Amino acid sequence: MSIRNALIALPFVVLAVPAFAQDAAIDTDGDSAYSLVELQVATPEMTQEEFDAMDVNLDGMLDADEIAAAAEAGLLIAAE
Repeated sequence: MSIRNALIALPFVVLAVPAFAQDAAIDTDGDSAYSLVELQVATPEMTQEEFDAMDVNLDGMLDADEIAAAAEAGLLIAAE
């Protein structure tokens, strides 16, 4: 399964990246970043490899800049 197909179900809207960064339903610890575990609650099929492809600074978390970059690269698909 491609990264694009695996992430299509993510509840992200590309034009609302800042809103995603504030999504308490996903960001359960409220640190404005997303761990693999937090994202797997919303998208259980997400793999470590897919997460790592988006975690460009290799800190084990996705911040708003990484989310925006992933969306721009087509790794995160706008919700329909």
